[in-house]
Amino acid sequence: MGYKTIRYTEADCVAVVTLDRPAVMNALNTTMRAEITDAVGRADGTARVIVLTGSGRAFCSGQDLGDRAAGSDFDLERTLAEEYEPMLRAILAARVPVIAAVNGAAAGAGANLALAADVVIAAESASFIQAFTRIGLIPDAGGTFALPRLVGMARAMGAALFAEKVTARQAADWGMIWEAVPDDAFEARWKARAEALAAGPTEAFVRVKQALRASLGNDVDAQLALEARLQGECGRTADFAEGVAAFLEKRPARFRGR
Repeated sequence: MGYKTIRYTEADCVAVVTLDRPAVMNALNTTMRAEITDAVGRADGTARVIVLTGSGRAFCSGQDLGDRAAGSDFDLERTLAEEYEPMLRAILAARVPVIAAVNGAAAGAGANLALAADVVIAAESASFIQAFTRIGLIPDAGGTFALPRLVGMARAMGAALFAEKVTARQAADWGMIWEAVPDDAFEARWKARAEALAAGPTEAFVRVKQALRASLGNDVDAQLALEARLQGECGRTADFAEGVAAFLEKRPARFRGR
């Protein structure tokens, strides 16, 4: 499939989805949301890791306000339910690890698009802004779900109410993202992280994601039972057999993956 608003590459089991509307800081329009949804679903069928990143100086500036229909015809509830939700669910439901490589500003829905990924790696010059109240809205695109769980209620509330810029370093210190990397090392860093995951035990990664995401809604009994079931499944994989053999033979594991 040819894409108009994103670029898609796949090599060595790493799929890279690049938001590619640099003239508008990769703002999300209807076409881009559909193309991200399609690309993530496509990658999840073939790759062992998916990377989301942006072209130019921004990761994603959020909703393209110039893309909306005039006046009251623009239905925010419909847009979220029919366009944003499928995109976010594709990312959240991906079986393989998803990395957001945040190369620049991530604002509004763009910030929460990044936070839907499993791991966020940001350049130190990048920033995260819950910009919604600046135009009379509340955080959306999953922001009200992700933020309190990542940074706690106090920081989530402050970020949402004040709509102030959170630097990449600050976001890392808060636990909002995995790491902030100096700009000159950023691309090499996220590529190395993606390659490491692509070479890892994919079947274990699939179940790590299942277990951790389920924990948000489980009590301890349900979570312990889920852990036992998923660990049993891992124990029957070729990756587990290879991992044990490599450990005993004192050599690097060569995981077969998918």
